[in-house]
Amino acid sequence: MKIFNTMTRTKEEFVPINESKVGIYVCGPTVYDYIHIGNARPMIVFDTLRRYLLYKGYDVNYVSNFTDVDDKIIKRALEEGVTSSEISERYIAEAKKDMQDLNVMEATTHPKATEEIPDMIAMVETLIEKGHAYEVNGTVYFRTRSFPGYGKLSKKNIDDLEAGHREIKVAGEEEKEDFLDFVLWKPKKEGEPSWPSPWGEGRPGWHLECSVMSKKYIGDIIDIHAGGEDLIFPHHENEIAQSEAANDVEFARYWMHNAFLKIDGEKMSKSLGNFFTIRDIGEKYPLQVIRFFMLSAHYRSPLNFSDTLVESAKASLERILNAMSRLEEALNTATDREATEEENALLAQFRDYVVKYEAAMEDDLNTADAISVIFEMVKLANSSISSENAKSVIQEVYDTITKLCDILGIITKVETEILDSDIEALIEERQAARKARNFARADEIRDTLAAQGILLEDTREGVKWKRA
Repeated sequence: MKIFNTMTRTKEEFVPINESKVGIYVCGPTVYDYIHIGNARPMIVFDTLRRYLLYKGYDVNYVSNFTDVDDKIIKRALEEGVTSSEISERYIAEAKKDMQDLNVMEATTHPKATEEIPDMIAMVETLIEKGHAYEVNGTVYFRTRSFPGYGKLSKKNIDDLEAGHREIKVAGEEEKEDFLDFVLWKPKKEGEPSWPSPWGEGRPGWHLECSVMSKKYIGDIIDIHAGGEDLIFPHHENEIAQSEAANDVEFARYWMHNAFLKIDGEKMSKSLGNFFTIRDIGEKYPLQVIRFFMLSAHYRSPLNFSDTLVESAKASLERILNAMSRLEEALNTATDREATEEENALLAQFRDYVVKYEAAMEDDLNTADAISVIFEMVKLANSSISSENAKSVIQEVYDTITKLCDILGIITKVETEILDSDIEALIEERQAARKARNFARADEIRDTLAAQGILLEDTREGVKWKRA
């Protein structure tokens, strides 16, 4: 499998550190509100990467954190008059629900920053001992120029960064040795959560959290570190600096970053009124449609979110689901017999499509091309498979498409609609219940049918019904 490595800006053959195991670290959300549609893209993309690696037989250790101590969380807590932990726990639960609705697999570990403070303090102490960090008035800074490779991921020149920074005067930065030094530990402010440390009560800097959590739950070296491209600088650049300075080994072998999501061609922003949470979108579209939409473009390509494009994705997904429904119906009436020579030749075509699908996924997780292959399979299934085929043939086609969709996290099992004959039988039972003055049962039947989208109308001519 080839992966585009942000560090080298080239596609590289993926070779894990351990032959059968893969460690993936994906930066998770800061939990002060419902997660937004932009958060969904890395969640879906790297969940799909994980699913493909599992399909290939790897044992995947997938770690994605929750940042549960942050200025935004503290601000929200103060506004609501509750503790920061109440805010973070509430929105961790909500984030997990949204992820489940997007069919994102639960991470192997979802570490929380507040539960890893002792290890963060230990890493800061190591950096100070090695001369990579220093303390001033309770704040500990990373000495950026002490790390020779700073800027290697983002391709930023440290002298250019300093030149640009001279124009920006930030309160409190005069205590730094260098404008480019960044915070590892910050002192407590009144009303904020804090933890004891050798430098006084305080809390960790954001960049430090991921370095410590990835080290604890994966190891000193990560196979794949992933996230949105907005994290390349400064977050991932700072992670590399502090981790490699502390551990004296390469931090991550491969870096993967997804491109931005825009809304109707504009950057998502509350001020523009185009800021949508996953909950907002879920009220308008099934979240399976959103997942399918996100994977219909290559993860490194900018993606534009609009009603027109999502409606198109919805129609495309329905084509797949309808084809699967047809195959399921064919399975129910097909007979068990030996496959003919022609049917075996047909199965060979479907097996060739699996090879083509895998080639797309092996090429830097090209889900757009993989979906195109699924459509080719659907087209062939629609034109060539019916209940006249041998049951084993239909079953293999059905199972193959299901498996390939499952790698993408697309659920193909469609709930079967209630049959007309079953509706008529329930209506007759309801009429009998009413005649027997068993109104509770009659109401129960009406509610059962309504739950399945069947509306009843009592008329002089009898009961009429329609599908909603």
